[in-house]
Amino acid sequence: MAITAAPHRRRPRSLFPLLLIAPAATLLVAILIYPLLAALGDAFFNSNLLYPDKTFVGLKNIVDAVTSEFLPLAITTLTFAIPATLLPFLIGLVAALGLNQRMRGRAALRSALLFPWVLPGVVVSFLWLWIFDANYGVLNGVLRSAGAIDHNIAWLQSGPGAMTAIIVARTWATFPWMMVMLLASLQSFPADVYEAARMDGANSWQRFRYVTAPGLAPVATVVVLLEFIWNFQQFDLPYVLTQGGPAGATTTFSLAVYETAFKGFDLGMAGALGVLWMVLLLPVVILYLRGMERES
Repeated sequence: MAITAAPHRRRPRSLFPLLLIAPAATLLVAILIYPLLAALGDAFFNSNLLYPDKTFVGLKNIVDAVTSEFLPLAITTLTFAIPATLLPFLIGLVAALGLNQRMRGRAALRSALLFPWVLPGVVVSFLWLWIFDANYGVLNGVLRSAGAIDHNIAWLQSGPGAMTAIIVARTWATFPWMMVMLLASLQSFPADVYEAARMDGANSWQRFRYVTAPGLAPVATVVVLLEFIWNFQQFDLPYVLTQGGPAGATTTFSLAVYETAFKGFDLGMAGALGVLWMVLLLPVVILYLRGMERES
């Protein structure tokens, strides 16, 4: 009598991994995904923070935002984000190249340069608000002591001055993390590559151009794109320093969405600005994700 084998039964997949990620997934949905979708959904409704009723208006809010506020806000945001990305990158690159050399006190200097990075954004904002203050600011005091000016300058009361102040403050706060990332990449370079370049007669500039720059390019690309994304969404510095003034000269997308929603109570228009803001930033996010894939 032949004995037939019992049919193979699939073991049910364990629910334990799902249970492990459930708390984090719940927080992600509750804190990030749901508010984002709700805010973007308001773009298609006539929604007011003071009244519970909503009226579907289709693309009207988005069209109104494009024809009225989008272009000035995009120009102002890019005017801030591009210099506030490139300047700290250049300073961080120079600092990383210097700290990559053998010198006494390198560890202490590296720790000191990290100080602006560890400060909270609001603290940095109030620090630079005090520096640029027209009446008792440190900057005016130093310049008057040096004889460079004979009267106090209201740095934050003019459009170019206010934008410059925000860019300077952001540069001071963010160049250390770029320095750290670039320095970590530099220290991973094999020493024999530089030695071979020296033996071939390459000078310092040629070693930087043909050895250092190509080696830093992948990390530098990711760092620049990530910093640009952060600057494109920057809120605390322009809000504390200028609150978008004077006359809207420093009003970026983040400030415009906040003021429209919580001062103008117009959730529909705020949602429309958020949609346009996201669409404008999406290509940079895609480039960043592709850069991360190449790195991995």
